[in-house]
Amino acid sequence: MLSPHSDTYYCYESNKRKGLGWLVCFESKNQKQRNGSLVQKLSDACSSSPPAPLELGQLPIMSGLQVLISGASVAGPALAFFLARAGAKVTIVEQAPSLRTGGQNVDIRGVGLKVVRRMGLEAAVLNRATQEEGVAFVDASNRRRAEFPVDPTGQNLSMTAEIEIMRGDLARIFYDATCDDVKYVFGNSIESMVEKDEKVNVLFKHGLKQQFDLVFAADGLGSPTRALIFGHDKQKSLIKSLGQYVAWFTIPRQGSDGSWARWYNAPGRRLILLRPDTKAEASQQISRASLWICSDSARMQGYSKLTIAEQKAMMHDLFVDAGWEASRVLAGMDSADDFYMQEVAQVKIDECWSRGRMVVLGDAAYCPSPISGMGTTVAMVGAYLLAGEVARSPNDPLAAFASYERLMRPFVTKAQKLIPGSPQLANPETAWGIWVLYSILNMVSWTTRLQAFLGRFIGPPVDAIVLPDYEAKFSGNR
Repeated sequence: MLSPHSDTYYCYESNKRKGLGWLVCFESKNQKQRNGSLVQKLSDACSSSPPAPLELGQLPIMSGLQVLISGASVAGPALAFFLARAGAKVTIVEQAPSLRTGGQNVDIRGVGLKVVRRMGLEAAVLNRATQEEGVAFVDASNRRRAEFPVDPTGQNLSMTAEIEIMRGDLARIFYDATCDDVKYVFGNSIESMVEKDEKVNVLFKHGLKQQFDLVFAADGLGSPTRALIFGHDKQKSLIKSLGQYVAWFTIPRQGSDGSWARWYNAPGRRLILLRPDTKAEASQQISRASLWICSDSARMQGYSKLTIAEQKAMMHDLFVDAGWEASRVLAGMDSADDFYMQEVAQVKIDECWSRGRMVVLGDAAYCPSPISGMGTTVAMVGAYLLAGEVARSPNDPLAAFASYERLMRPFVTKAQKLIPGSPQLANPETAWGIWVLYSILNMVSWTTRLQAFLGRFIGPPVDAIVLPDYEAKFSGNR
């Protein structure tokens, strides 16, 4: 209720989708308040002839809330989608000069698909799915030693999710769904942040200074924004290496590639993985290649200090004698312009995921690692829950962040739980170890009950978390 000592006045604000909409503002004796308490300013002048007063519940949930998201991959745009629907004014800053449309296959599983449906984007995602039929383990002669087809139920052991889509395609879908309502700033990044007087003062790399009500870090495993929130001294301790490194890139497609992914192990804990991209343009005819190696050498640990050319040369040295189709893959790598290398790691923040009005999500907060198959699903679920809790408590972001973490942390714990011994267990050191691995996998592939049992250890079940219904909160800006 409004204080009896409050003076009520009215302002109107232009809205791209709805034209003009009324906002209630009021001033008490001791402090000024506005609907959502975090509104930075109104875009139009006050009206002299207001309509009848409205109840606060009838107003846009977060109209005028100014939020900044760092990162334009998956988690950031997904969060922006829901925050914009609730009425927030959203800006996404991305250090890349343009939308990054490259990258590897990503999985959308269980509750992740539910989030996509609540975004109304299921048809668009399905249209760009790779149509991968499963994963086949092959030997040096390309003989299939074990096969694991797609399991649409999510109950059995399967290394291919019900929906496989290229990361770049998913990023494009999310961008297209938000670009009319969200301001994207490419080629820039956050240089510093200082919270003061219920605002976050942000200095951008190119010199611009701007105030925001909330700041969200969704800029990946090595998130520089996370370092600004928690301190650069903690950055390294938050990333838990799994002792594996991977390089992703595309190569020209050959007839042998087919619609199944092919997994080839080589001695020395090396792995070559080829995955189809059947939805690529006909003129491209590409396959998605990746090179994986388990190593604790100083050379590998220093990969991030190398140029792309130096990283490619290192992978040449490591895989030149790997056998199978290594020579073809390495030749394709040489000419690939989308080469990307990273450490296989998890992000574990034991303390709170937020500091004041700044909070982390996606890989920046709880990367489960590429080998979990849960990264994209966890990112989308986190974005949905975070937006929903902020919409529920727009006047109290600290409470919203705490609720988000309370709901999300148990799910993250399950998603980050890997098979004991991973990833080394799936990457034997010797040829004999590879033979044992393939023999076991062959037996498992023929035993449905054993697949179901082992499937329990491949990420959380599809019903591991129940998504709250925030629809009423997200309809404020429609």
